[in-house]
This record gives sequence, C-alpha cells and structure tokens, in this order.
Amino acid sequence: MRSMHGHGTVVRDARRMRTQAALTALALCATLALTACNGDDDTGAAGTPASPSAGATATGAASPSASASASSAPSKKPTPTAPSTVTPAGTKKPPAPGATCDHKMPISPDEVAVYRYTPEGGVHSLIVKHGNWGCAAPGMDAAPFDTVGKETFLNIAEDAKITAVTPIVDSPLSQPITLQQLIDWLIAHPNQGRVFRYHLDGAGVIDWMDQQYTS
Repeated sequence: MRSMHGHGTVVRDARRMRTQAALTALALCATLALTACNGDDDTGAAGTPASPSAGATATGAASPSASASASSAPSKKPTPTAPSTVTPAGTKKPPAPGATCDHKMPISPDEVAVYRYTPEGGVHSLIVKHGNWGCAAPGMDAAPFDTVGKETFLNIAEDAKITAVTPIVDSPLSQPITLQQLIDWLIAHPNQGRVFRYHLDGAGVIDWMDQQYTS
C-alpha cells in the first residue's frame, strides 16, 4: 500500500512540473508577441521607417523648390504710355492775304477767264486767257483763278448752252442765259475776267459754257 501511494505522489509531482513549464513557456511567448506588436511607433507594418509626406522636409517645413517657384516670378510694372505726337486736325494756319500758296494747280484744260467779245472774221469769238486755281485767302469766298500767258480767241456757237451766276445775273445759283445776253454784259463790263468752264464740239467751237463762282 505504501509503495503504491509513493508512486502516485511522484506522478503528480511530474505532471505539476510539466504544467508549470508549459505555463512559463506560454507566458514567455505572449510577452514576445506583445513586444513585437507594440514595437516602435515610427516603423511601418513591415518594420520600415515611415516616409515623410510629399512637399515637406524631415522637420515639417515646406519644400525649398516649392517656395522658390512661388516667389521666382517677378512682378510686372505697367509701362508708361508715350505722349501722342499726332497733330490735331484743323491746326494748320490759312495763308495770309496776298501770300502765295504752298502748291500750284496745273493749267486747267477746260476753264478760261473771259475778258471781251469780238465778231471779227464773221463769227462769234470770245477773248480769253487760260490759267490755274490758287488758294483762297482768309476772308475770301472762293479761290482765285490766276491767268497765264497771252490772250487768245475761242469761237462760240450761236446756240451754245450758257449758264451764269453773279454778277452776270443776280443769283449765286447758275441761271441759263443766251449768247446775246453774255455779249451784252461783256460789252458793258469788259476785262473783268469771269471764269467759265467750257466744252468744244468736233469743230473746235464752244457748244456750252458754265460760269464758275469766284466771288
């Protein structure tokens, strides 16, 4: 009986030691596992250090390249506008009375100053001078007709179409007159040199005349 009781005590002691060893091993494993799970906060899941966020340095400052690009563009100042050199219209002074113009028109091919009438040769002839237009002086209503050369003759048809203005007729607007009315006025007022635009027919004879207003 004693030997069986002693043998049972030995078995229980062996089981208790194995149980304590197993518990110790489990506790050590749990400690190691806890240490591995609660490792350094600065490491990732695989144990590698976490990389800094884009655009920031390790100290959290903004990236130098980003700051440089934001301030590299220089500010532009408005360019001052140059003063205008355009001459305003209408500032040119008119020529003084009696002054010559800065240009000369060519001799008019179809305008003459009529001075007198003559029936020589059995035809109606006007004594005329050719010329060109000058510049109107201040206070004048129209430009002057400057005659050139010598007096010449121009034949005029009996039925020529003629229009006249003041002083041949009492009107600033063209009025039709007959050749006889023109002849009468030229005889009464010779050498006034009233300017007419004219046209020649195929025979070289005036078939119409239109007096030009010259004040």
